[in-house]
Amino acid sequence: MAPSLVLTGARVVLPGGVVDDGRVSVEGTRITATAAESARAVDLSGHWVLPGFVDIHNHGGGGASFSGTAEDVLTAIHTHRTHGTTTLVASTVTDEMDLLATQAGLLSELAEQGEIAGIHFEGPFISPCRKGAHSEELLRDPDPAEVRKLIDAARGKAKMVTLATELPGGVDSVRLLAEHGVIAAVGHTDATYEQTVEAIDAGATVATHLFNAMPPVGHRSPGPITALLEDERVTVELINDGTHLHPAALELAFHHAGASRVAFITDAMDAAGAGDGRYLLGPLEVEVSEGVARLVHGGSIAGSTLTLDRAFRRAVTIDRLSVEDAVTALSVNPARLLGLSDRIGSLEPGKDADLVVFDADFALKGVMRRGEWVVVPPQLA
Repeated sequence: MAPSLVLTGARVVLPGGVVDDGRVSVEGTRITATAAESARAVDLSGHWVLPGFVDIHNHGGGGASFSGTAEDVLTAIHTHRTHGTTTLVASTVTDEMDLLATQAGLLSELAEQGEIAGIHFEGPFISPCRKGAHSEELLRDPDPAEVRKLIDAARGKAKMVTLATELPGGVDSVRLLAEHGVIAAVGHTDATYEQTVEAIDAGATVATHLFNAMPPVGHRSPGPITALLEDERVTVELINDGTHLHPAALELAFHHAGASRVAFITDAMDAAGAGDGRYLLGPLEVEVSEGVARLVHGGSIAGSTLTLDRAFRRAVTIDRLSVEDAVTALSVNPARLLGLSDRIGSLEPGKDADLVVFDADFALKGVMRRGEWVVVPPQLA
């Protein structure tokens, strides 16, 4: 068991706001209300202590993919943990249905072991008009029976399915997912405003990387973006890497949805934490140059190389969000979406000791997951 610790002196982000010269006590794997007499004190003056980050849309990192072997998956998980993501949902990419079902079985085992929080299927039930970095010949309509096959293959660990809900079977599939407690996400869609409203009314609650892979807002054709932003039932994913979104688009989303309805995601692929070069995203070849991933054939943006520590730093230094709002988007909201708010997402007694430490310049200095340091702060090195 990890030794008892009490972190002192930092600016701590708690549910009620920022506490200067705060204290966080850790006993074993949990946060406690008071420190044990034997607890080791760690002075983190001049630093921030935040809840561990939660990523609900992530395809890989460290040169490895969540569509790969168990070893690949563990490599990707560890890469993102070292960047502050203490809870992660593994996202697949469009492939043959049999291969997706097999991968779901592998990922469900790792979910049962507590390595990931569940599985997100992005594709194959998406629009060829807005396919992005998905193989068009493998796309299919969201037949509820086919959607059910993937849910069953995940053995209770399916957390989210991204759908182009305007396709045949789309709205029925949304209802199926809602009935099974799986998040139905609208994305890679060519839907109209009216079709998107119908999907939300049927139970869709997430916008997959809002703005990306969907029609832009038009003054006569407001499209899915408007419907997703205006509905209080929908949480919108945003990729805050400076490539996927103009800062004004991010500001627009926060203005209309509010911090309580935004979830920052990475949509990371293998190159996150691994550098430029050639990679595969599903069956498609990707070239990463200066940190931007694009398909070799066609040039479409192919996921990101983002990690959530960078998304946080950008949010508070470039986008000028408050630290509290950034934490809401990085920890609180995704934990709520996953139904895990009783365990993660905030620094409260009884919850998992998942936390990140940043210095005054918002550089990552420490990561703790379930009471164990993944990245050891310099004060303890």
